[in-house]
Amino acid sequence: MSANPDSSRKQAYEAGKLAKRLRHQVGQAIADFNMIEDGDKVMVCLSGGKDSYTLLDILLSLKAKAPVRFELIAVNLDQKQPDFPAHVLPDYLTARGVPFHIIEQDTYSTVTRVIPAGKTMCSLCSRLRRGALYSWAAENGITKIALGHHRDDILATFFLNLFHQASLKAMPPKLRSDDGRHVVIRPLAYCKESDIAEYAAQREFPIIPCNLCGSQENLQRKQVGLMMAEWERQFPGRAETMFRALGNVAPSQLADRTLFDFASLGSREGATRADAHGWLAGYAGEPATDDAV
Repeated sequence: MSANPDSSRKQAYEAGKLAKRLRHQVGQAIADFNMIEDGDKVMVCLSGGKDSYTLLDILLSLKAKAPVRFELIAVNLDQKQPDFPAHVLPDYLTARGVPFHIIEQDTYSTVTRVIPAGKTMCSLCSRLRRGALYSWAAENGITKIALGHHRDDILATFFLNLFHQASLKAMPPKLRSDDGRHVVIRPLAYCKESDIAEYAAQREFPIIPCNLCGSQENLQRKQVGLMMAEWERQFPGRAETMFRALGNVAPSQLADRTLFDFASLGSREGATRADAHGWLAGYAGEPATDDAV
């Protein structure tokens, strides 16, 4: 029995809408943060997951009509995980005609040797992976390093820092690396994960699962993800509102003295200012109180 033509047309229409939306969001992010400039050599870090496949696919589609000329090269780090299907990415990239390079470095053995069984491996794994990719970029004239983090990754990082690090920070769409040698961009910054997952399924990317950390179900990031998903279920659009808040910061309405000069606000000329030690000296030895002001 042949498929319903009306259903097929509707699916094709919806797929086209999704692809257009993602291209628009990626293009907008690139323009808003000046991510890609004329003559750039962009390294797309390809893990084999849905996010990095989508990133590469969208950048390839935008490249043909972009207002600037730039190169794309896909780079994968083969971390020598057991049963890693090393042929998948080379076969896919060759078929697409995409220039690529595979870095072979056994970070798996290092991570499993250093991190006790059952403990979170992500932090060390990420550092080792980043070091290998940054080194290759420096040696090969890369001007921009493109990562596949999306809107929900950025929001989850914000909440992880809020809950566990007592800091208000997330993943910026564009940053300079700590050593000052690299510019990292996140063109999927405006894209939500559910759209990316649907797009990857439609495009039938050959997804490679991460066997190194995929079994660690109690990671704090997973818990934050569940929290955000429940908020979005109860209050559709909340994630988008929260993400917009990251670009609408009012330092004078927070409490960071390095971002806003609270000390001089309302100060009288000629008045003497007491330091913190002076103010606290009179309260030495008094018990703490939970009274709210």
